[in-house]
Amino acid sequence: MRMDLFHLTRHLIDIESVTGHELAIGVFLEAYLAEHGYRVRRQEVQLDRFNVYAFVQSPRLIFSTHLDTVPPFIASHEDDVNIYGRGACDAKGIIAAQIHAAAELRQQGIEDIGLLFVVGEEGDSDGAKLANQLELGSAFLINGEPTGNKLAIASKGSMRVQITTRGRAAHSAYPQMGESAIEKLLDVLNDIRRMPLPRHDLLGETNFNIGMIAGGIAPNVIADEAHAWLMFRLVEDAAALKAELLAVVQGRADVQIRSETPPVFLRSADEFETCVVSFTTDVPWLTNLGQPYLLGPGSILDAHTDHEKVSKQELTEAVALYVRLAKGLLQ
Repeated sequence: MRMDLFHLTRHLIDIESVTGHELAIGVFLEAYLAEHGYRVRRQEVQLDRFNVYAFVQSPRLIFSTHLDTVPPFIASHEDDVNIYGRGACDAKGIIAAQIHAAAELRQQGIEDIGLLFVVGEEGDSDGAKLANQLELGSAFLINGEPTGNKLAIASKGSMRVQITTRGRAAHSAYPQMGESAIEKLLDVLNDIRRMPLPRHDLLGETNFNIGMIAGGIAPNVIADEAHAWLMFRLVEDAAALKAELLAVVQGRADVQIRSETPPVFLRSADEFETCVVSFTTDVPWLTNLGQPYLLGPGSILDAHTDHEKVSKQELTEAVALYVRLAKGLLQ
């Protein structure tokens, strides 16, 4: 039985799929799409984690977005205007809208459309990186992220960095006998905060966030280890920024680049509103699936929050926009 757009969105939200735990939602979509006439293929990423690829015939265009969400799981609810819950706009409402758009295109006799839903976008895009090895022969990719139903013509990249400092443990009553890794880390982070960061005419400023800090074992012990996780939102290739970062740290800490995604510049389409986004997507890792476009309902300002939501009007509009964009590209 085909679920309506809002019912499907809520059903997807109510399947917990925090990054690394996408099995249940993959199993549901595999069965749901097969029931609706698709040939469905699993692409195993890790044990109990797989991408879902569905098609009727060899696709010229792929709709794609991600299955995973950030923690914690938040069940769905709705009112007259919005649907709420973890993944409402990032990106389970988008999954539902893309499925409905593909169904509408099939009703119009356009069946060379594929659906690709990947794991791990909120982590290191391991699902997208593996999906890029699929030989689908598609000419176009419409990736879904919350862009307010505007075509994104550029998106920032990202670089995750772990900074680790080490010291010497001692009783806090005799700090001169130890060496605080936490104080070292604070000094390094303060210097990083003063770094000049690149700016781009279209993408704007490089964003920087200290997302996590940890270290030590107790208040009365001088910490012998500390670390921090940083996130840079890139507006250009990361090479110059990495060199500057290493120069600022100057051997005072261990610097490890945990992930790196370049910024991307995308095409617009006639009669579509456009925007520029500061977040990172799977698009840089799906280069073999066709010319990419980025479009989806909802606001990124609602994503990753305890009030995450997507408006019912935007969901409905997204289906029509996906259909219009796909037909325009294929024709």
